[in-house]
Amino acid sequence: MNTKDTLELIYKTLLNSFGHQNWWPGETADEIIIGAILTQSVSWKNVETAIEKLKQNNLCTIEQIHNANKEEIAPLIRSTLYYNQKAKKLKNFANFLFQKYDGNLQKLFQTNTNILRKQLLSINGIGEETADSILLYAGNKCVFVIDAYTKRILSRIGLTKPEWSYARYQQFIMNNIVHDIELFKDYHAQIVYLGKHFCKTKLSCEKCPLEKFCERKKLSI
Repeated sequence: MNTKDTLELIYKTLLNSFGHQNWWPGETADEIIIGAILTQSVSWKNVETAIEKLKQNNLCTIEQIHNANKEEIAPLIRSTLYYNQKAKKLKNFANFLFQKYDGNLQKLFQTNTNILRKQLLSINGIGEETADSILLYAGNKCVFVIDAYTKRILSRIGLTKPEWSYARYQQFIMNNIVHDIELFKDYHAQIVYLGKHFCKTKLSCEKCPLEKFCERKKLSI
Protein backbone atom coordinates (compact mmCIF):
# COMPACT_ATOMS: atom_id res chain seq x y z
CA MET A 1 0.00 0.00 0.00
CA ASN A 2 1.41 3.40 -0.95
CA THR A 3 1.62 6.36 1.42
CA LYS A 4 -1.44 8.16 0.04
CA ASP A 5 -3.62 5.08 0.41
CA THR A 6 -2.26 4.44 3.89
CA LEU A 7 -3.00 7.96 5.13
CA GLU A 8 -6.48 7.78 3.61
CA LEU A 9 -7.13 4.44 5.33
CA ILE A 10 -5.88 5.80 8.65
CA TYR A 11 -8.32 8.70 8.43
CA LYS A 12 -11.25 6.48 7.46
CA THR A 13 -10.45 4.11 10.33
CA LEU A 14 -10.35 6.96 12.84
CA LEU A 15 -13.52 8.53 11.45
CA ASN A 16 -15.37 5.21 11.67
CA SER A 17 -14.13 4.72 15.23
CA PHE A 18 -14.61 8.20 16.67
CA GLY A 19 -17.04 9.98 14.35
CA HIS A 20 -16.63 13.51 13.03
CA GLN A 21 -14.96 15.68 15.68
CA ASN A 22 -16.49 19.05 14.69
CA TRP A 23 -13.29 20.93 15.47
CA TRP A 24 -12.17 23.64 16.31
CA PRO A 25 -14.25 24.17 19.46
CA GLY A 26 -15.06 27.87 19.16
CA GLU A 27 -18.07 29.95 18.25
CA THR A 28 -16.26 32.67 16.28
CA ALA A 29 -12.96 33.26 14.50
CA ASP A 30 -11.97 35.54 17.39
CA GLU A 31 -12.60 32.79 19.91
CA ILE A 32 -10.70 30.24 17.81
CA ILE A 33 -7.66 32.54 17.64
CA ILE A 34 -7.77 33.24 21.37
CA GLY A 35 -8.09 29.51 22.06
CA ALA A 36 -5.20 28.65 19.73
CA ILE A 37 -2.93 30.95 21.73
CA LEU A 38 -4.18 29.88 25.16
CA THR A 39 -3.90 26.14 24.47
CA GLN A 40 -0.11 26.28 24.17
CA SER A 41 1.34 23.76 26.68
CA VAL A 42 -1.99 23.11 28.39
CA SER A 43 -5.09 20.96 27.97
CA TRP A 44 -8.20 22.25 26.25
CA LYS A 45 -10.20 21.83 29.46
CA ASN A 46 -8.11 24.58 31.04
CA VAL A 47 -8.65 26.76 27.98
CA GLU A 48 -12.42 26.35 28.20
CA THR A 49 -12.34 27.67 31.75
CA ALA A 50 -10.35 30.71 30.66
CA ILE A 51 -12.54 31.45 27.63
CA GLU A 52 -15.66 31.31 29.78
CA LYS A 53 -14.14 33.87 32.15
CA LEU A 54 -13.12 36.08 29.23
CA LYS A 55 -16.69 35.93 27.93
CA GLN A 56 -18.11 36.83 31.33
CA ASN A 57 -15.88 39.90 31.34
CA ASN A 58 -16.51 40.91 27.72
CA LEU A 59 -12.95 40.11 26.66
CA CYS A 60 -13.47 37.37 24.08
CA THR A 61 -12.98 39.31 20.84
CA ILE A 62 -9.72 40.55 19.39
CA GLU A 63 -10.99 44.12 19.58
CA GLN A 64 -11.81 43.73 23.27
CA ILE A 65 -8.37 42.23 23.89
CA HIS A 66 -6.81 45.14 22.00
CA ASN A 67 -8.64 47.68 24.14
CA ALA A 68 -7.80 45.95 27.43
CA ASN A 69 -4.50 45.92 29.27
CA LYS A 70 -2.51 42.82 30.19
CA GLU A 71 -3.33 43.27 33.85
CA GLU A 72 -7.04 42.88 33.08
CA ILE A 73 -6.54 39.80 30.92
CA ALA A 74 -4.00 37.78 32.92
CA PRO A 75 -6.13 36.91 36.00
CA LEU A 76 -8.94 35.65 33.78
CA ILE A 77 -6.70 33.14 31.97
CA ARG A 78 -4.88 31.85 35.05
CA SER A 79 -6.13 28.31 34.35
CA THR A 80 -4.03 28.12 31.16
CA LEU A 81 -0.64 28.39 32.96
CA TYR A 82 1.98 30.97 31.99
CA TYR A 83 -0.96 33.36 32.04
CA ASN A 84 1.12 36.54 32.17
CA GLN A 85 3.03 35.44 29.07
CA LYS A 86 -0.17 34.41 27.31
CA ALA A 87 -1.79 37.75 28.11
CA LYS A 88 1.15 39.37 26.32
CA LYS A 89 0.76 36.99 23.38
CA LEU A 90 -2.92 37.86 23.06
CA LYS A 91 -2.05 41.54 23.13
CA ASN A 92 0.72 40.98 20.57
CA PHE A 93 -1.72 39.37 18.15
CA ALA A 94 -4.35 42.07 18.71
CA ASN A 95 -1.79 44.83 18.16
CA PHE A 96 -0.62 43.15 14.96
CA LEU A 97 -4.18 42.86 13.66
CA PHE A 98 -4.99 46.50 14.32
CA GLN A 99 -1.66 47.89 13.09
CA LYS A 100 -1.60 45.88 9.86
CA TYR A 101 -5.25 45.12 9.08
CA ASP A 102 -7.22 47.81 10.93
CA GLY A 103 -8.52 45.16 13.30
CA ASN A 104 -10.35 43.40 10.46
CA LEU A 105 -10.07 39.60 10.44
CA GLN A 106 -11.69 39.39 7.02
CA LYS A 107 -8.91 41.52 5.56
CA LEU A 108 -6.36 39.43 7.43
CA PHE A 109 -7.58 36.17 5.93
CA GLN A 110 -7.79 37.60 2.41
CA THR A 111 -3.99 37.73 2.45
CA ASN A 112 -2.03 35.09 0.53
CA THR A 113 -1.58 32.07 2.80
CA ASN A 114 2.23 31.91 2.59
CA ILE A 115 2.59 35.64 3.22
CA LEU A 116 0.13 35.56 6.10
CA ARG A 117 1.86 32.57 7.69
CA LYS A 118 5.15 34.46 7.69
CA GLN A 119 3.44 37.46 9.23
CA LEU A 120 1.89 35.35 11.98
CA LEU A 121 5.23 33.71 12.74
CA SER A 122 6.77 37.17 13.13
CA ILE A 123 4.47 37.87 16.09
CA ASN A 124 6.22 37.25 19.40
CA GLY A 125 4.62 34.18 20.98
CA ILE A 126 3.14 32.67 17.81
CA GLY A 127 4.87 29.46 16.72
CA GLU A 128 4.20 27.16 13.79
CA GLU A 129 1.48 25.05 15.40
CA THR A 130 -0.39 28.11 16.67
CA ALA A 131 -0.06 29.94 13.35
CA ASP A 132 -1.31 26.95 11.38
CA SER A 133 -4.21 26.39 13.78
CA ILE A 134 -5.26 30.00 13.21
CA LEU A 135 -4.90 29.65 9.44
CA LEU A 136 -6.85 26.40 9.19
CA TYR A 137 -9.58 26.75 11.78
CA ALA A 138 -10.16 30.51 11.90
CA GLY A 139 -9.12 31.41 8.35
CA ASN A 140 -10.24 28.29 6.47
CA LYS A 141 -6.83 28.05 4.82
CA CYS A 142 -5.66 24.67 3.53
CA VAL A 143 -2.73 24.23 5.92
CA PHE A 144 -2.26 21.02 7.92
CA VAL A 145 -1.51 21.46 11.62
CA ILE A 146 1.32 19.40 13.09
CA ASP A 147 1.50 18.75 16.81
CA ALA A 148 3.15 16.35 19.25
CA TYR A 149 0.37 13.80 18.70
CA THR A 150 0.95 13.80 14.94
CA LYS A 151 4.66 13.16 15.39
CA ARG A 152 4.12 10.47 18.01
CA ILE A 153 1.45 8.55 16.11
CA LEU A 154 2.95 8.62 12.63
CA SER A 155 6.43 7.73 13.88
CA ARG A 156 5.10 4.84 15.98
CA ILE A 157 3.22 3.51 12.98
CA GLY A 158 6.44 3.72 10.99
CA LEU A 159 5.53 6.32 8.39
CA THR A 160 7.84 9.03 9.70
CA LYS A 161 10.82 9.64 11.96
CA PRO A 162 10.37 11.41 15.32
CA GLU A 163 13.37 13.66 14.63
CA TRP A 164 11.79 15.16 11.51
CA SER A 165 11.19 18.90 11.60
CA TYR A 166 7.75 20.48 11.73
CA ALA A 167 8.11 21.51 8.09
CA ARG A 168 9.03 18.00 6.97
CA TYR A 169 6.06 16.46 8.76
CA GLN A 170 3.76 19.05 7.23
CA GLN A 171 5.15 18.51 3.74
CA PHE A 172 4.86 14.74 4.12
CA ILE A 173 1.16 14.90 4.99
CA MET A 174 0.21 17.66 2.57
CA ASN A 175 1.93 15.83 -0.30
CA ASN A 176 -0.07 12.69 0.39
CA ILE A 177 -3.65 13.64 1.24
CA VAL A 178 -6.36 15.44 -0.71
CA HIS A 179 -6.27 19.20 -0.20
CA ASP A 180 -9.66 19.75 1.36
CA ILE A 181 -10.18 22.20 4.22
CA GLU A 182 -12.77 20.13 6.06
CA LEU A 183 -10.62 17.01 5.69
CA PHE A 184 -7.60 18.86 7.09
CA LYS A 185 -9.67 20.10 10.04
CA ASP A 186 -11.12 16.74 10.94
CA TYR A 187 -7.99 14.68 10.25
CA HIS A 188 -6.02 16.79 12.72
CA ALA A 189 -8.86 16.54 15.24
CA GLN A 190 -8.94 12.73 14.86
CA ILE A 191 -5.20 12.58 15.53
CA VAL A 192 -5.63 14.70 18.66
CA TYR A 193 -8.40 12.43 19.94
CA LEU A 194 -6.33 9.30 19.29
CA GLY A 195 -3.29 10.82 20.99
CA LYS A 196 -5.25 11.88 24.07
CA HIS A 197 -7.12 8.63 24.59
CA PHE A 198 -5.04 5.82 23.08
CA CYS A 199 -1.61 6.62 21.64
CA LYS A 200 -0.40 8.24 24.83
CA THR A 201 3.08 8.28 26.32
CA LYS A 202 1.97 5.12 28.11
CA LEU A 203 0.53 2.98 25.33
CA SER A 204 -3.02 1.59 25.20
CA CYS A 205 -2.52 -0.43 22.02
CA GLU A 206 -5.07 -3.16 22.69
CA LYS A 207 -7.93 -0.64 22.40
CA CYS A 208 -6.46 1.55 19.66
CA PRO A 209 -8.26 1.48 16.28
CA LEU A 210 -4.87 1.72 14.56
CA GLU A 211 -3.39 -1.18 16.54
CA LYS A 212 -3.62 -3.52 13.56
CA PHE A 213 -1.38 -1.24 11.51
CA CYS A 214 1.39 -1.13 14.10
CA GLU A 215 1.31 -4.72 15.31
CA ARG A 216 0.61 -6.63 12.13
CA LYS A 217 3.30 -4.87 10.14
CA LYS A 218 5.72 -4.42 13.05
CA LEU A 219 5.59 -0.64 12.99
CA SER A 220 5.73 -0.48 9.21
CA ILE A 221 2.51 -0.26 7.23
